[in-house]
This record gives sequence, structure tokens and C-alpha cells, in this order.
Amino acid sequence: MTSGEATTLWARAFTDELARCGVRDVVVAPGSRSAPLVLAFAADGRFTLRVHLDERSAGFFALGVGRATGVPAVVLTTSGTATANVFPAVMEAAQADVPLLVLTADRPHRLRDADANQTVDQFRLYGSFTRAFFEAAPPTVEGPELRHLRGLAARAVLATREAPAGPVQVNFPFDKPLEPTSETGDGSAFASRHPLAAGGRGEGRPFVDVAPGRRTAGAADVARVAELLSSARRGVLVAGPASDPGRVGPAAVELAARLGLPLLADPLSGARFQPAGDALVVAGYDLFLRDVHVRGRLAPDLILRVGASPTSAALQGWMEHHSGARHVVLDDGERWKDHGALATDYVRADAAETLRALARAAAPLETLPAPADPAWRGDWEAASSSSSRAAAEHEGDDDDEGRVMAEVVRTLPRGSSLFVSSSMPVRDLDAYGHPRDGGLHVWANRGASGIDGVVSSAFGVAAASAGPTVCVLGDVAFFHDQNGLLWNREEDAPVVFVLVDNDGGGIFHMLPVRDHEPYFTRCFVTPHGLDFQHAARMHGVPFQDVGIPGLAEALGRALDAGGTRVLRVRTDGVRAQARRRDVADAVARSVRETLG
Repeated sequence: MTSGEATTLWARAFTDELARCGVRDVVVAPGSRSAPLVLAFAADGRFTLRVHLDERSAGFFALGVGRATGVPAVVLTTSGTATANVFPAVMEAAQADVPLLVLTADRPHRLRDADANQTVDQFRLYGSFTRAFFEAAPPTVEGPELRHLRGLAARAVLATREAPAGPVQVNFPFDKPLEPTSETGDGSAFASRHPLAAGGRGEGRPFVDVAPGRRTAGAADVARVAELLSSARRGVLVAGPASDPGRVGPAAVELAARLGLPLLADPLSGARFQPAGDALVVAGYDLFLRDVHVRGRLAPDLILRVGASPTSAALQGWMEHHSGARHVVLDDGERWKDHGALATDYVRADAAETLRALARAAAPLETLPAPADPAWRGDWEAASSSSSRAAAEHEGDDDDEGRVMAEVVRTLPRGSSLFVSSSMPVRDLDAYGHPRDGGLHVWANRGASGIDGVVSSAFGVAAASAGPTVCVLGDVAFFHDQNGLLWNREEDAPVVFVLVDNDGGGIFHMLPVRDHEPYFTRCFVTPHGLDFQHAARMHGVPFQDVGIPGLAEALGRALDAGGTRVLRVRTDGVRAQARRRDVADAVARSVRETLG
């Protein structure tokens, strides 16, 4: 067998096994060294193959697919610096527990550490950010080697999905010839001698069928936490950003409804924008919990928390203000989720399963031997209603950036996906995006909270979602991933972008450094003066300027029209931050008066 034939069969066996394990989306950045795998994926009709010129955008698109589906997408690169350009997406996947399979083509062993062109050390390139690393053997087509390769593919997919999910790197040393040649046969002779290695298991089954496991809380742990919940008089359920919001959100709502607990649901928790039933999903807590008097009045004796740390600094501050309360954290992720050192109890278990177990085990509110404080839920209901009224009364003009998120949440139809940038948009969504019963799926790259890759991640979510997808982002995030607009070529992944353009880093106006001029404007806000309609035009993306009062109508028309387009909302960063302070003051004042 020629080396070309061996490489071709090697690559086809690996990609075949990925398909058997459920992988369907493959994102490729062009390069020579990865040709064996590219051609194998392209020849296999089970994959949706997408190509992008920029590895960073490719990585974030694959990340978006994995975030929306829970199934890893492949991002495939050639050797050298191409592999490093995927690193930001790997970091985000690691921090956010998102499955991602990174295949890096490499030079053969004989060329490593020998001054060969485009050869760098790719061994465990992503360090501690990967859940696993595999170095594939050089293509050697013998029965045991190919069976091992198929098993390796199954292990790699499992490692991306098993809790906590995350990124996995498989490194492939390929020697020339990289493409099939005229001498390359179909491998029929080898297949007749080694049918299992060449063809895999029968009926399309994976070579190793391994189901991803979850950590399950023991009966004693469930009983202990259930007893704490049943005896609490002023309990609160805090649902932070979840890696699996489709499971965690409904489970949190179920437990809150059963026990009558106020539910402080982060917009990324999966609980904020789902049918609430009898659960009290509190609106506007980010605005009124900034007030020290309200914080003191709403004093819990038990906090049950799931998910990552909340987006809201006000909610984090409220929990720190009441650090003496019993504080139980449910989590099975990779990272310790208690940067405020507030936890008194930490249960390492799957959050959704544990919440449902607690709902079954805990006594319902009306049968508790020591009923909860009868005014407790009423105070939170009053604060929530007062916050909603005051925020609506103080909705402003074209510099009220918080109103952008309020309008988007009100306008999106049921079943929509909303992707938000990690700077001001996600904070405004937390403050102004009030709970709604219509199903809304919300995503953001909040694992590492970078603003790179937002455009590409939104396209990845759109490719994996049934309903329409809207992305709200700022001008700096848009600038960081202008290359992502190339995804407009994917007809099955339309995104309507709502671009909040305040000419620079508006989020820095929230920080004390704003008082240090002239360095603040030059080094932090960094006004750029760019007109992004030129970038949109280059990629064939329709572009429209809209005001905040007309945003809902323009967004509705854009969704009806279909396709990718950009709606730009121009604002003034200084006045926008002043409006946020005015609204927060008005909400806090209203809630103080309501609570007496």
C-alpha cells in the first residue's frame, strides 16, 4: 500500500467514526497540511462542511454550534500559527463548558524541532484549557492501528460532551503526499483482510458506544439540602448563567414554584424567558439591588445558587452583603463557582437533576411545619412590579441604550435565539430584559467574557437553531469580528445584528478611570470614527440606521424579510451611561417607597 493510500484510508476512518458518534458540523479554514481530513469530510455526505478564511472566526462559529446544540462541531486547521488563532474560542469553550472538537494538522515527526517551514510545537498546544489531548499516530494502515484510531475518535467526542463539557484537541502528523494520487486505490484489499478496522461496526454504530455521564447527587445530599429549604423562612433561588440552560432553567422554575421561592434568574440561566407558571421570576433586580436600603430590607436566611456567577454586579453585591446567610451552591462544572467565598455548602452534582430531585423531596410551601415568612414573597413581588413600572416610566430617547434590550426582548417571537455581546449588551439585558412567558433562547460568550468572535458565534447559533436569531452587540465587538460577516454566505444561518454604535468602549464610562482625562478617552474609550456600513457592504449585508423609538418596528420588518442584515443604533456613550444611572436611581427610589 502506498503512503498516499494509507493517509487517505486513515483520514476516512477517523471522519467516518466522528459521523457515527453524532458529529455533523465541520468548519474548515484553508490550508495544505490538513488536506487529508478536509477531503475525507468533503466526500462524506453526513457532514455539513463550511469554509472560512479566518481560523478565529471558524473557531467561534463552531463554538456557537456547540453552545446551541450540546454536540461538538469540528474546527479543522492546518499547521503553524493557524492553530493558535483558534485559541480564543478554545478558552471560551473551556470556561463555559461548551463542547468543541479542534483538529490540528501537523508536520511529520521527522520535521519537528528541525527548522522546517511552518512547523511549531503543537503538542498540548492549548494547555489546561482542553478536557483532553490526543496525538494521533502517523498513518499506518494495519488492523490494530486503525481500530485504535476509531476508538480514539469516539473517546475524543466523549471527552467534549462528558460533564463538564469542553474543548478537545486531536493533533495529526501528516507526511506528503497529502492528497489522493493516481496510485491511491480504494483500500479493498486491506478491507478484505481487516473488515472491522476498515469499515467500522455494523449498522453504523460507533466503534466504542460510550454515553456521557453526569454527576448525580447522593440521596443524603438531596435530603440535607431539602431540609435546609424546608426550614428556611426567607429563602431565595439564584440561577446564574448555565452551560445547559434548556435543562437547568425549567428545573429552577419548577423548584421555585413548588417552594414559593423568589427566583433571581440571570438572562443566561434558561429561567428568565420561559413560562413561569406559579414561580415568581423577579424583574429588575439588577436595578433595585444596587440600593443599600433595599439590600438591607431584602435579607435572606438561605440562598440556593446554581450556574456560574451572576452577570449582575448588584446581585453579587447583595449576596456579599448577606454573607452570613446559609449559601448552597449546586454545580458539576470544571471551575469552582464561588469567587466571593460565600458558599457554606457546595454540592458537586448535575444542577438540573438535583433541582428536580429537590422539588420531589422538599415539602410544598403550604405543608411546611414552620412556614416561610409570609411577607417575604410579597416583598419580592412588590419590588419586582415596582421596578418594572418605574423602568417603563423612565424609558428615554435615542441615548437610552438600556431600552434597546427592552425593545428586542419584547419584539422577538417565540422560539427565537438571542445572542448578546459580553460588554454592555448582556448587562443591559440583565437590567432591562424583563421576564416573559414566550420561549426565548439566550446565548453569550460569558465563559471568558471576551468580545472577540461575537459575530461568528451568532452565526453558529443561527445555523443550529430552528427559529430566527438576533445578535445585539457594540461597535468594538463588531470591529473585532468584522471577518465574521463572511458567514453571510451560509444561507441556513441568517442573523439580524442590532449594532449599538457609541464610537468606542462605552462600558468604561462605568468605571472610576473615567475621571482621568485625557488618558481615559484616548486609552480606554478609544473612539474610532469608523463607519461600519462599509464593512457590511463589502460582504453584501444590508445595512440600516434606526433610532431606538423605531427599533421594534425595524426589527420586526427585518425578521419578516429574512436573511442577514445590520440595524445600527447610534448613541452617545456619556449620555447613555447617565441615562442608566437615572433609571437605576428612579427604580431604587420606587422600590424603597413600595417596601416602606
